[in-house]
Amino acid sequence: MADQREIYERHAEEYDALVAAEDWDGRLVPAIEAIVPLAGAAVLDVGTGTGRIARLVAPKAARIVGVDRAAAMLAIARRRLDAIGARYELHCADATALPVPSGWADVAIAGWVFGHFCHWMPDGWQEQVTRAIGEMRRALKPGGAIVILETLGTGDETPRPPNDALAAYYAWLEAEHGFARAAVRTDYRFDDVETAARTTGFFFGDAFAARVRAERWARVPECTGIWSRRA
Repeated sequence: MADQREIYERHAEEYDALVAAEDWDGRLVPAIEAIVPLAGAAVLDVGTGTGRIARLVAPKAARIVGVDRAAAMLAIARRRLDAIGARYELHCADATALPVPSGWADVAIAGWVFGHFCHWMPDGWQEQVTRAIGEMRRALKPGGAIVILETLGTGDETPRPPNDALAAYYAWLEAEHGFARAAVRTDYRFDDVETAARTTGFFFGDAFAARVRAERWARVPECTGIWSRRA
């Protein structure tokens, strides 16, 4: 697998091409709305990256505040959000120290963020994720919702943690922080098999690209976990 921290800093355009192809069937927003209404909502998007979640919720949300520590990703997010006329603001900052006021958001979403902590900070990820969740909770109005999105398998048709580290993290979210888990298919869709192999292989590695070619996948299976709780 590629060094994902380097990707976020130096290959944001390629990353955006990957994530723009995910959730081809548009299942993610309805799954979030089964937890919390998005119409007229004030949304905090933690680890916004290139604005993947922000772009999905923009047609419904009244306000979006995105935070990410990778300036290259935020530059793309700004361009893409401007193109759709979104009502937003972006901040370059860490998830454990959000530069936002308290008590304003209806929902705080962290999409595919904290799972990286398990690999980047193997000896201290619990403390870091707890701090980040605390910051999300601080930003919420009373009764607001925290939503955490993570992978439950790229190339898998049945939801399951892709490795032991993420399995431990997911179980910890539920046992220690009281999150409820749901799952939804968010498959990638590309124009052809070779585009699928090249685009996914950039992020998931050469072995995964070879599997895409072997399976003849222009549509690449993906399962997404949704962990939620009220503040």
